[in-house]
Amino acid sequence: MKSAELTTNMMPNLGVLLRHWRDLRGRSQLDLSLDTGISQKQISFVESGRSVPSRQTLMAIAQALDMPLRDRNTLLLAAGYAPMFSESAWDSAEMTSVTNALRRMLRQHEPFPALVMDRYWNVLMTNESAPRFFGCFIDMGARQGPRNMLHLMFDPQGMRPFVANWQDVARSLFERVYRESLGRVVDEKTKALLAELLAYPDVNSDWKNPVAIGFMPFIPLGFIRGDRVLNYFSMVTTVGTPQTVAAQELRIECMFPADEATEIHHAEMMAAAGNP
Repeated sequence: MKSAELTTNMMPNLGVLLRHWRDLRGRSQLDLSLDTGISQKQISFVESGRSVPSRQTLMAIAQALDMPLRDRNTLLLAAGYAPMFSESAWDSAEMTSVTNALRRMLRQHEPFPALVMDRYWNVLMTNESAPRFFGCFIDMGARQGPRNMLHLMFDPQGMRPFVANWQDVARSLFERVYRESLGRVVDEKTKALLAELLAYPDVNSDWKNPVAIGFMPFIPLGFIRGDRVLNYFSMVTTVGTPQTVAAQELRIECMFPADEATEIHHAEMMAAAGNP
């Protein structure tokens, strides 16, 4: 009886969560019913706390709303169920097969920079070329950890003075934060990160409103070194069909030269930088 009472007492929180995610996705109860095969009446009862849904029902709704795995766990807890998806750290034993694969990807991208980040752009792993590359411009050892790629690009003491098209890049990075936010949701930690970026000098507050920039297939990233501008672009990879929270929240970013002249000069620059 106590277990049933506990579940019932948690139902209003569950209802708030479901309505929140329906609103985020712009889905009515009828839309959700058509997407899941669950009756609109049952969805209404769940949201009002009048019905105790099964785990299967909750996961069907979460799938239809494209909820991130971490938020699916929260949904289950709100209904009185145990979490379904592991929230172990990215470098835990159960992630070994994934992290080993990531290390192979990083090595194979040499001699160009590649790194692994979490959902908040904190750097978790890099290949050897990444610190060597950024070390050609700034003293990476002087920067306090954890290293965050967005702060590195926005900080006047970081890479910002060396970015040829910094305003365009900065606007595109704001747009990327919104576009690549897990589950297309800007959570509180992401909002805090954006606020920190806006606090840097000469950052336009309008940039926090995402807009599509240009019609190119990628945003070129030009780095000034001496009298040259080295042009790169990046490709982002995520873990397919992740079954843990950590796996879903990882992203791998690989930089590529955008032209032949950059590729040639990159090789010369990295050779001059020597071993890390």
